[in-house]
Amino acid sequence: MSTLASAAPAAAPAADTADGTRTRFGDLVAAEWIKTRSLRSTPWLLAFTVLFVIGCAALAALADASNLAHMDPGRRATMSDFLVFDAYPPPAYMTLMLVAGSLGAISVVSEYSSGLIATTTVAVPARGSVVLAKAVVMAVLWTVVGTVTAIGSFAVAQAVLHGQHAGVPFTHPGVLRAMVASALLAPVCALIGLGLGVLIRHSAATMVTSAVTLLMLPLFFSTSRRWSADINHAMVSTAWKRLVQNWEPQAHSLGFDATVGGSWTVYVLWPLVAIVLAVVFVRRRDV
Repeated sequence: MSTLASAAPAAAPAADTADGTRTRFGDLVAAEWIKTRSLRSTPWLLAFTVLFVIGCAALAALADASNLAHMDPGRRATMSDFLVFDAYPPPAYMTLMLVAGSLGAISVVSEYSSGLIATTTVAVPARGSVVLAKAVVMAVLWTVVGTVTAIGSFAVAQAVLHGQHAGVPFTHPGVLRAMVASALLAPVCALIGLGLGVLIRHSAATMVTSAVTLLMLPLFFSTSRRWSADINHAMVSTAWKRLVQNWEPQAHSLGFDATVGGSWTVYVLWPLVAIVLAVVFVRRRDV
């Protein structure tokens, strides 16, 4: 009897929740998804963002289609690589970056500002798991939104250009890379915003930091010097532009150019570092 009594405590489940039961990670993901979709403004904001980006792609293609109508056949033949860029106009995708980063941050800072985070941590003391569940929801949601946006942008832009017999097929070199990079841009920015939200925990400061990090910081570093170019190339917006760029850098360019491999590395490291830091910090901080 003494052996059975001593073995019983070792078999007891770890206390992951307030009532001593173990919470499955899938339950945390489901709970975070309920929080996300319960915000009435979220579906409208996502729909508006998708339509805005696709609309900008259509306008860019219309402008080029107008120019192509007045070009000689020889010049038109050299434009195919540049026409891929019409599907991904930078102003539209900069807006997508800002919205994704902001919503990623709001998924965290809204709980701190409303006090809901106290309830969350009481119900689930495993704060790192909560952050990871939020990250999964943001990654999946924005991957879907980014994929719909990237495919829609390309389809609409090429439909417009097809009127001038200048549409670029999906199999054209560089198109798939540009589409994948544009689709993944949204979840990358959302996860960065989420990580900043956990680290800063203040709505206004997080929004400003997210906007500066994603959009404004690359403007402070030129590509004319190696050290400055390295910092510029380490930014997400610069990496996206390089991956969407469907032509090779000029051999005699005055600036240093980013590489395709380095740009994909930027895509991986930024959200990974942001989430790892968020998990580490949230475990060591009080609510």
